[in-house]
Amino acid sequence: MTVDSREATLTERTRPAAPGWPEILAGTAVYVVSLVLVALLLPRIESDAATGVVGLLVSGVIGLLAFALAVRLRIRDLAVFGVRRARPRHLLVGATLGLGAYVLGTIASLIYIVLSGDTENIQTSYQAAAAGGWWYLALALAAGAVLTPLGEEAFFRGVVANALLHRYRAWIAVVASAAFFALAHGVNPILPVAFVVGVLTALLLRWSGSIWPGVLLHGVNNAIALLVPVLIGLGTE
Repeated sequence: MTVDSREATLTERTRPAAPGWPEILAGTAVYVVSLVLVALLLPRIESDAATGVVGLLVSGVIGLLAFALAVRLRIRDLAVFGVRRARPRHLLVGATLGLGAYVLGTIASLIYIVLSGDTENIQTSYQAAAAGGWWYLALALAAGAVLTPLGEEAFFRGVVANALLHRYRAWIAVVASAAFFALAHGVNPILPVAFVVGVLTALLLRWSGSIWPGVLLHGVNNAIALLVPVLIGLGTE
């Protein structure tokens, strides 16, 4: 056995079998710093529709940046982070649960509003983007229903939920990772929506071993959230 092969074997033996706290902390640091930099450096955009598209793009990109650092930190194997092929039935369940997540999230948000009195709508720019014409709608759907779910699922499920599921009881890992995901959206009426999505996607990750069913769930949920206000607006014209 050569020196290089011995070193490679040693690396394989010492490499963690799953992400852990180093990946969570490093990814979170990148996520927070990126949010701060975007808030400070991104020029103010006068158009609400353009602001919405940019916000959705940023959400996805920041998640991917945090995920990329977590992968490069120690393990460097995408499959360990749940980036692996999912079975068709897992994908079908994920897509179907996207509708269920939207319904449950809406109910949870209404309960939050009634109990807290907090009626702030932090998604006005997203809704403006979806209602800004076909071009803006297409951009909003591409950013909000594809890129955002990909980035957020890669980090919050592929890293955070994955790491917790390998170290704690399943219910603790699912609830804790969903709470972390919800708090990342701020304390507002979207928090319970994010918590519902976080719980369901973490359960899908545990069941399938892949982030892709969760990406589908997240994408369907976001697409419905973007389209429903537009359809309601068209119906009232």
